[in-house]
Amino acid sequence: MTIKTKLSLGLSFLFAVILLLAGLGAHYANRLAAEAKEVLKDNYETLEYGKNMLQATDVFLLADSTRYAAAFKNFKKNLQDQLNNLTEPGEQAITIAIKENFDLLRLRQTAFQKQGAPTIPKIIAQIRQDVFRLTDLNMQAIVRKNKIAQQTADRVIMYLVLIGTFSILVTLTFTLNFPGYIANPIRELTASIKQIANRNYEQRLHFKAQDEFGELAEAFNQMARKLDEYEHSNLARIIFEKRRIETIINNMSDAIIGLDEKQIILFANNEATLLLGLTEADLIGQYAPDVALHNDLLRHLLAVKEAAPLQIFNDGKESYFTQDIIQINSSGTATEAEKLIGQVIILKNITQFRELDLAKTNFIATISHELKTPIASIKMSLKLLRDHRIGAVNQEQQKLMEHITEDSDRLLRITGELLNLAQVETGNIQLHYRQTQPAEIIHYATQAILFQAEQKQVKLETNLPNELPPVNCDLEKTAWVLVNFLSNAIRYSPDQARIIISAGYVTSASNRFVRFSVQDFGRGIDARYKDRIFDKFFQVPDADSIKGGTGLGLAISKEFITTQGGTIWVESELGEGSTFSFRLPVI
Repeated sequence: MTIKTKLSLGLSFLFAVILLLAGLGAHYANRLAAEAKEVLKDNYETLEYGKNMLQATDVFLLADSTRYAAAFKNFKKNLQDQLNNLTEPGEQAITIAIKENFDLLRLRQTAFQKQGAPTIPKIIAQIRQDVFRLTDLNMQAIVRKNKIAQQTADRVIMYLVLIGTFSILVTLTFTLNFPGYIANPIRELTASIKQIANRNYEQRLHFKAQDEFGELAEAFNQMARKLDEYEHSNLARIIFEKRRIETIINNMSDAIIGLDEKQIILFANNEATLLLGLTEADLIGQYAPDVALHNDLLRHLLAVKEAAPLQIFNDGKESYFTQDIIQINSSGTATEAEKLIGQVIILKNITQFRELDLAKTNFIATISHELKTPIASIKMSLKLLRDHRIGAVNQEQQKLMEHITEDSDRLLRITGELLNLAQVETGNIQLHYRQTQPAEIIHYATQAILFQAEQKQVKLETNLPNELPPVNCDLEKTAWVLVNFLSNAIRYSPDQARIIISAGYVTSASNRFVRFSVQDFGRGIDARYKDRIFDKFFQVPDADSIKGGTGLGLAISKEFITTQGGTIWVESELGEGSTFSFRLPVI
């Protein structure tokens, strides 16, 4: 028998019980109503007729001629109604006797009215006596029928109590047992599914019922057998693939560490164990933050998410690595979104590239240093050529000397910037810190750029508060940054423009700073270039920048400021000018 059939039978039984109770209640309620209606119709109406006839006889006795006709008519009507309502044994004989006496009284009605004499009291008394007998008979009938109705009601209550008690017991038994019949197999199925999820393919279901649960148990057991067979048949292949992947990972030159979503270390190749100075037994299956408590490198790898190169001393030599963190997400489905299931930390060895970069930097520094001597010699020669004691030069020769002067100045500026860049890249920036007033830095920079501003008739406006705290910085390097800002502002400003140099005091939650800003009202910088403006060799692609510097000034400025513990940034809107700013911590 299927579960659907069992549910249908159980619900049909409950429905039948409800119909039985409702039918019995309706049947006996209709029966009681019929009996009450019978009492009203058969007996109560007779009492009403008797009362009306008695009232009419009261008028007869009073011999009130004004009311006699109405009373006579009323008595006649009620008597006729009573003749149509003969329901009790003996009621017919009494009613006929009343009718005969009333007919006798009616025959003498005219004589009574003509003579003006009172009615015959004996006839009226007989009529009243018969009416009292009639009402008494119906009162006894009402009492008798009431007893019958009470007995019927008691019997109905007894039947309903018996049937209701039986129905409640059966329904309660059904309610307590049937949910368990449904829920227990589901609970057992849920427990078995959890066992299967835990890779316990020996789990089986044992349902003896010949219904859907039995079919479900058979299908579940078949699935468990297939999974068990699949697990054993593919175990060797899985182990082989696992060993092959482990071999590939262990032979990679990069250090690789795998973590699950709970930061449990799943694997670490040989290069990773060498760098960490730990064995596989110390890592595999361990909670990464716990291991990091006693390992500085792992603590750094878990805490730092930036891509800055790591300097690691291993086997007595210095090596450089870049850190990549790959987040592993499960494939999403239509009903379930992607979720993080682990991450892989990769340390790529860039020592060779670092050495090549250092060699490039040293080469640039050497070439730049060597170029300064011939450039200085060229400038000295130009100065001698301009001396009239050597001899006069014509106009064309004068133009050639001017071009040579511009080119030598440009070469000297490029070599100077390349030397600064070499210092920055090698970490050999020589900074001479001292307490410096912001006004001194601004004065130093404006004096250096004053001649260039006068050539374009650019007005320099200084906005400097009276009292600013001193900053701990290298005056020349900081002023060089401000000079670079001013040079760019003059270059990109139209003639007779104005440039605002300002400084201000800034506080944050933990530090205090002095901010320096240079604002111009030139063409501005396109938003797509603002993030790259401080990159080495980057120039905003326009004609003026191609004729300008090398694209190193802002990159060197950034290194100078960040090395001193400050920050540098730009704010610009195309067509509205630019504001280059940096800030340095207050002493």
